[in-house]
Amino acid sequence: MIRLSLLTRGEPLSQARCSIPTSSIRRTFTPSLLSNNIRSFSTAWTLRNALTEAAAPTRPFKVAVIGSGPGGFYAAHRILKHVPQSSIDMFEALPVPHGLVRFGVAPDHPEVKNVMHTFDEVAENPNFTFIGNTSVGTYVTPGSKKADLEISDLRPHYDAILLAYGAHEDRLLGVPNEQTLKGVMAARSFVGFYNGLPCEQDLEVDLSKAETAVVIGQGNVALDVARILLTPLEELKKTDLTERMIKILEKSRVKHVHVVGRRGPLEVAFTAKELREMLQLPGTTFHMDQELLASEMERAGKTLDRPRKRLMGLLEKGIKESKPDQPKSWSLQFLRSPLGFSGDSDNQLKAIELGINRLEGDNSNRKAVATGEKEILACDLAFRSIGYKSVGIQGIPFDERKGIVPNMDGKVVDAEQNIVPGFYASGWLKRGPIGVIATTMADAYQTADTIILDWNSGQPMLNNDSSSMKNSSKPVLELLKSKGHKTVSYKDWKKIEQKEFELGAKVGKPREKFLTIEEMLRVVD
Repeated sequence: MIRLSLLTRGEPLSQARCSIPTSSIRRTFTPSLLSNNIRSFSTAWTLRNALTEAAAPTRPFKVAVIGSGPGGFYAAHRILKHVPQSSIDMFEALPVPHGLVRFGVAPDHPEVKNVMHTFDEVAENPNFTFIGNTSVGTYVTPGSKKADLEISDLRPHYDAILLAYGAHEDRLLGVPNEQTLKGVMAARSFVGFYNGLPCEQDLEVDLSKAETAVVIGQGNVALDVARILLTPLEELKKTDLTERMIKILEKSRVKHVHVVGRRGPLEVAFTAKELREMLQLPGTTFHMDQELLASEMERAGKTLDRPRKRLMGLLEKGIKESKPDQPKSWSLQFLRSPLGFSGDSDNQLKAIELGINRLEGDNSNRKAVATGEKEILACDLAFRSIGYKSVGIQGIPFDERKGIVPNMDGKVVDAEQNIVPGFYASGWLKRGPIGVIATTMADAYQTADTIILDWNSGQPMLNNDSSSMKNSSKPVLELLKSKGHKTVSYKDWKKIEQKEFELGAKVGKPREKFLTIEEMLRVVD
C-alpha cells in the first residue's frame, strides 16, 4: 500500500509542540491528545529539512481550500508561511467564516474563540483570498441543493484542492420515534440554534413546558447542552448567546438534566474542563452511581493514565461535595442504551425506554452488552449527542461507513488506496468528528506539510504545467460574477462582524449575531 509518512526530525515525538501562537487555546497540546488514527504529526518534524531536500518550483502555487474552519485556516497558515509563492483561495458556503469556532464553541467559552484572531492574521496575507457565500461541491445526499460551484469548476485553476468543510450532519440512534416526536432533537442542531447558525433557526425549541431533559451521549457537546440548560441566565446574558435563545431561556422550566451513556464512567468522552464547569454550577445537585465508579476504578487499577485518573478524581470529588436538595440537578447515568421514545396524543415526548447494559472485555476494550432489562425514564426533552457526521460531495471519494474522505496523511485516496493527485483533506473530514481545536490544528499542519512536500518534490498535482492554467489571477471570481453570484470578501466579513459588535454593545454582550444570510448580506450591500 502506498503511504507517505512524515517522520519526526530533531526531537522526540513525545516532546512535539505546535509552532503557531496558541495562547488562546487553554489545553497544552501534545500528541497524546490525538486519536490513534492520526498516524503522524507534521508539527513534530522539522519542515526546514524537507524544504532543503527538494528544490521548490519557481512558478506560483495555487491552492483552493473548501471550508473556513480551523482545519482550513491552520493549513492555509502553514502553506503561506513555508511556500512564499503560494496563493490560497478559501471558499465558504456562508457569508461568515470560522466554522465551528463561531457556530459550535459554547458561548460561555470565549477564550476558545480567540483563535479567530489568528485566522484574521492569516487573512491579512496578500496571497490569501476569502470567497464567502459560495458553496463548492453538491452533496451526494439525495435532494441536496446544487452548489454554487462544482469541483470540476475549480480543477483547471488550482494545483491543489484541500477539502476542509467539516461535518454537517449528526448520527442517528436508529430507534423508534427519534425523528417524529416533538421535543426530540439533535444536540448538533440545538448548539447551532443557540449559536446563531442560519440553517438551524427553524428548529422548534420550547423550554416553557419542560422540567426534565435527557442528553444521550457523554462527550463535550453533551455537557455543553446540559450546561446551557442549567446555567443561571444572568451569566449567559453576558455571552454572545443569541437574543432569541435568551428569550427562550427566560421562559425555561428545565430543572433536571440526565446525561446518559451506554458504557461506564471510565469510557466518558468529555474532558476535565467541561466536567469541572458542570460540577461548579450554582444551585445544582450532582448525582451518579458512586459504587459503579469505585468498582470500575478498582478494576482498572494501575492501567489508568494520568488524564483519566484526574477525570475520575473530579467525579469522586463531585459526588462528595455535591449539596443535596438544590433547586436544580444533573446526573450521569451509565450502562443505559435508548431503545425508543414515546409521546402523548399531541406527539410530545414523554419518556425514553432504556435498555440496561453490563460491561464486558478487558480494560482497553470495554463493551456494553445488553442484559435484557429495561427501564422507563420520564422526560420532556431529549437531545441526541452521539457524534457529528460528514457528507460526501460529488466527484470526491468518500467512505460512508467511517464518514470521512479516505486519505493517507491527508492525501486523498480512492477505494483501491490509489492516491488522487492534487486532492487533500483536513480536520473532521479527514479523521472523523473527534478532538478539540488543538487536535485539528496539528491535523491541519500535518496535511499542509504533506502538500508542501508534494509540491517541493514534484509530485503529481492537478496542473503540473503552468501553461495549462488560466492566466487571470482570479478566474473563479470572474466565473461567479458571470453567473450573477454575490461573493463576500474577508473585508466584507469584518464589516458584518463590526456591526455584530455594535449590536451586542447595546445589550451588554460581546456581539449579537445575525441569524440569517439575508441579514448578513444587507450589511455589505
